[in-house]
Amino acid sequence: MMEVVCGVIENAEGQFLACLRPAGKHLGGLWEFPGGKVECGESPESALIRELREELAVDIEVGSPLGPVIWNYNERMIRLRPYYCRILAGEPQALEHEQLHWCAPQNFDSLSWAAADVPILHQISANRSRENQQDPRH
Repeated sequence: MMEVVCGVIENAEGQFLACLRPAGKHLGGLWEFPGGKVECGESPESALIRELREELAVDIEVGSPLGPVIWNYNERMIRLRPYYCRILAGEPQALEHEQLHWCAPQNFDSLSWAAADVPILHQISANRSRENQQDPRH
């Protein structure tokens, strides 16, 4: 099983960073949360810091994890570990993706997501609903 991490980055407007995988690559043309493989001897958190620096040219702080997603893409099985992240330095750049897009949870369905990322979308939406129910202003 391949260990993979991804960063769930929210901006001040409550939108999340989605990245379009390049055509010609595995899952090309689909949107995903940025991240990548955990290398041998690396912790998931340090892998995520490294991957987002490589893919987006940003330094991040790794926050709380969401539930892991086990997904079987016919040729490989992955365990995807998503983490909420905060950008400490840099502006996200599409170094390894075709484009970047800030997407509000109510618009998640407007993008074609990689299958393993879809359960993460549901977790984000569920967390957002819980937060709104607990906020006395709603």
